[in-house]
Formats: sequence, C-alpha cells, structure tokens
Amino acid sequence: MSTKKKIGFSIGCVVIIVVVFCIGRYSASYGHSVPINVTVTTDMNGSPVTAAQFDSFWKVWNLLDQKYVSAASTTVQDKIYGAIQGLAASEGDPYTVFFPPQQAALFQSNIQGDFEGVGMEIDIKNGHLTVISPLKDSPAAKAGILTNDIVTKIDGKDTANMTVDKAVSYIRGPKGTPVNLTIVRNGNPQPIIIKVVRDVITIPTLETNTQGTGANSIFTIHLYTFTATSPNLFRNALRTFINSGSHKLILDLRGNPGGYLDAAWDMASWFLPAGDVVVTEDYGGKAPNQVYRSKGYNVFNKNLQMEILVDGGSASAAEILSAALKDHGVATLVGSKTFGKGSVQELIPITSDTSLKVTVARWLTPNGHNLSHDGIDPDFVVTPSTTTPAVASGTPATAVATGTDPVMLKAVSLLQAQP
Repeated sequence: MSTKKKIGFSIGCVVIIVVVFCIGRYSASYGHSVPINVTVTTDMNGSPVTAAQFDSFWKVWNLLDQKYVSAASTTVQDKIYGAIQGLAASEGDPYTVFFPPQQAALFQSNIQGDFEGVGMEIDIKNGHLTVISPLKDSPAAKAGILTNDIVTKIDGKDTANMTVDKAVSYIRGPKGTPVNLTIVRNGNPQPIIIKVVRDVITIPTLETNTQGTGANSIFTIHLYTFTATSPNLFRNALRTFINSGSHKLILDLRGNPGGYLDAAWDMASWFLPAGDVVVTEDYGGKAPNQVYRSKGYNVFNKNLQMEILVDGGSASAAEILSAALKDHGVATLVGSKTFGKGSVQELIPITSDTSLKVTVARWLTPNGHNLSHDGIDPDFVVTPSTTTPAVASGTPATAVATGTDPVMLKAVSLLQAQP
C-alpha cells in the first residue's frame, strides 16, 4: 500500500533486532547445555546489554527442562515463543504483543473483517478487560452486553492479566456456538453471566435520518465505525444533508470503536480549511512527528450548527474526529467522556508466520491533548440512562417522542435554541 491505513496499528515490513542470539556459549554450570550466546549491544536508553544479564534466563530455562512435570510436552520453539511474548509484555503496554503462528493468523483475519464471533470491541481499561462497544444488532448487543462492562471470565477462564488478543481468541468461534461471559457492571461487585451465541458478524457503517423540514430541520448521521468505505458513505450523507436545506447537524459517534485513521482524516476535511491540524502522531522523539492536516474540502460556512454525540464507547478514530472538530470550534460535544484509545500500532512480520504488534506513536489532538492519557470530556455532560443500550439507535424524533435518549434530547434542544 502506498498509504498506511492506521487503525490502532499500521502495516509495516521492517524489524530491527537489538539483541542477537548466536551459536557458541554453553550454560554447563546449570547442569544442561544451551548452545546459545548473546551478542552484547545497548538497550533503548543506551545502557550496555551484557551476556551476564541473561544468566538468570538460562538458569530458569534449564531448571524447567530438569524439573517441570507436565502432561503435555513443551517444545523448544514453544519456549522461545513464550519468552518473546514475555519480552513484549514487559513494556507494560496491552497493545504491544508478539503473535505466534496461530495467533498471527487469527489477528490477520480480524483486521480483514471476515470473522464469526459475538460482535463487540474490547480493550484494556484501568487494568481490566472492558467492552468498548457492542456492534449494532450483534449477538453481544442482543444478549445485553453494554459499553464499559468488565469481562472477568470467558467460559470460566479468568481474564486477569489476559491480553486483548488472547481474549479475542477465546471469545471468537464458529457460528451457532455459545460463549459465557462473566460481567461486572457499574461497579457492582456481584457478577452476572451472560450467554452469547456466536454468529457471522456484519459490521454496520452509517445511517441517516431527518426530523422536520427545511432550515429548521435536524439532520442526523449515525456513524458506527470507520471502515475503508466510510468516507464515501459520509460524503453522500453530507450531500443529502446539504440538499435537505437544513444547517443543523447531529453526528452520533456513540458506541463507535474507531477504525481507519484515513477515514477520520478525510471526514474532518469536510469541515476544516486546508492546513488545519486534524491529529498529530507523536513518536516520542524516535522519529519525526507526523501531522495530519485538513485536505480543505470544507464546504460549510459559519451557518453550520453541529453537535457530536459521544460516550465511553467512542474510541480511537471516533475520538480523533470529535477532538478535531471540537478543538477548531466547528462542533460541540454532548454525552459522556470518551474511551481514551490514542496509540498507533505497527504490525511487523518477524518470520513468515509470526508477527509483532508494537506501539510506535501516540495521538495528539489539535490542542495537544494526549488521547492515550485520557479520553475527551464533552462540552455538555449528559449521563445516559442505565437502561439504554450502549449502541443507541435513537433518532431526534423518537428521542423527543419517548424521552428515552437524554443525550439525543440535549443535542436537539441545543440546536433548537439556535436560530
């Protein structure tokens, strides 16, 4: 690809190995020979890495060979994969993960979007495996899974210290098979078990609707995810909005877990003059920062009145778009604090069937806010009803008629108060 599509990671093909294992040294003092050596180099801080620092590693390796009793045999390759996984985990970043062959194949199928499962986005939040959002009309949503649910067990397996990718491997499965998720909700110490039957997952993209007619009407775009097709669908939705004669727009990003950075960048460009910053990738001094600036489509004048609806399920690309339009004064945000997923991962092939997903940068909003440190606070905080599903399907008309969507109601009232 000529342009990297960053989802939370970007596809890459280069890896630099800092520590090199070579034939030559024997750990005979530990009672078992290991024909492996270490070429001395330096770590990321410039401190020397010495062969002696690996003595404890080889001691544990040999003690496991000598003493560990298991019903299943562990190969040398299994141990090497396990050691590399531990090395990646030592960074303390849930998004930096080494994939052995089976997990690497699973991850590739995830990013290609062809999968069977329960249809929910999960991530690590405050040390817990947390639901970002169930996808609209997915098995998870139908079973009652909500944004910010903490998953403590998957079919009885404890999720403490479990990586997101390992959790995904347990949750996914063939259509028609069940998975039991143990959930802690709203800080209630009493867990609940929710049975979800897996199905083929179709990811929704965009819906539109209009309340009223003419200049006083309110046009709503509900964007569910940032896929490769989202920019064209969004452009068509904006064309319909303009043709409606309305200048009041609600962009509903609640329950939107993100997706392609390119999609958020393109969408922001419809509202911002050329050159305005959409988002900055901060590489922490290891590479020049990359600044994404508006492409300058901006087709709207000062008459545009825009509200963006967000919640704890709005993450990644959804936060980028929201922050860009908020920071530049194009739109105000209504709802609750967003998830706070603001890092960029690069997927690097290690061998023909293994790979490393590593965090390489952080996303900064136009005002310099680090999305990884915290989510985005809305301009108008509205606590959603605990009985309202995480993925809202309300429209302005139904919100007003039923009063069941306080976030939508607030956005409608704000727009109606403006001339």
